[in-house]
Amino acid sequence: MMNIPLELAIDLIGAPTDIGAGSRGASMGPEALRVAGIQAALQGRGLNVSDLGNLAGPANPWLPPVNGYRHLSEVTAWNRTVHEAMFQSLSSGHLPILLGGDHCLGIGSISAVARHCRQSGKKLRVLWLDAHADFNTNALTPTGNVHGMPVAVLCGHGPAELTGIGGVVPAMAPSAIRQIGIRSVDEGEKRFVRQAGLEVFDMRYIDEMGMRHTMQTALAGMDDNTHLHVSFDVDFLDASIAPGVATAIKGGPTYREAQLCMEMIADTGRMGSLDVMELNPALDVRNGTAELALDLIESLFGKSTLMRQ
Repeated sequence: MMNIPLELAIDLIGAPTDIGAGSRGASMGPEALRVAGIQAALQGRGLNVSDLGNLAGPANPWLPPVNGYRHLSEVTAWNRTVHEAMFQSLSSGHLPILLGGDHCLGIGSISAVARHCRQSGKKLRVLWLDAHADFNTNALTPTGNVHGMPVAVLCGHGPAELTGIGGVVPAMAPSAIRQIGIRSVDEGEKRFVRQAGLEVFDMRYIDEMGMRHTMQTALAGMDDNTHLHVSFDVDFLDASIAPGVATAIKGGPTYREAQLCMEMIADTGRMGSLDVMELNPALDVRNGTAELALDLIESLFGKSTLMRQ
């Protein structure tokens, strides 16, 4: 059972932008999670939670791509701001939860976690819970939307403005990340994922092996000196239970599979930071996707049916 010390401070950091996405609405994600009651829910678990409010950045100009990137300067500005906020929280000994916002913000968030790990001498492990591999480049992308590129950027493939945000290029090695729930990968991206050697547990793997085996494998090899970062794109979930996302893909994890995934992460006791990304209340029904996301976040912090050893 996860044993999060009650004195651990949790920081909620809102990043209200859809700057890297192909449709509007993810900018409202942080407020939807607040309406769902994220601070009170975590405080109800006995945790010390501070809502630091929303970060500020440039507005979405809604322009076509230039050299394969949409809104590169604005994406860079948002990610630098996210990086500094996440790094400050980690440096204070806190557990930051980034409330997104689209998934391009994973560049700033995870580069901050990687920087923190370098300074503290910890090993980095990233769990990328997503329907998409997000391993596109400007040469591969069919859209130019940077929310399809963050994993590639973190592994050193992208413009210097983004790859250099954490001060070291690449911010992480492909061996640090485990991708879970993947079921939508662009054609050129598929080859690049294979070339890079990413460890991907796609939906076929989960169908064949089950979520329990998937998570045991994805979490293997961690020790007390491992910082576990979870980047939870809400479109990880099956579209039938989580309609409030811009890029809903059928055939994702069921509610129970997602709960098992989160509970097994909690059991490790090693999660040190979290992203909650791509929640789009403009496409939701009565904030139900936000409430489901909150239910799963609570499980990440140890909620379970019974007390377990």
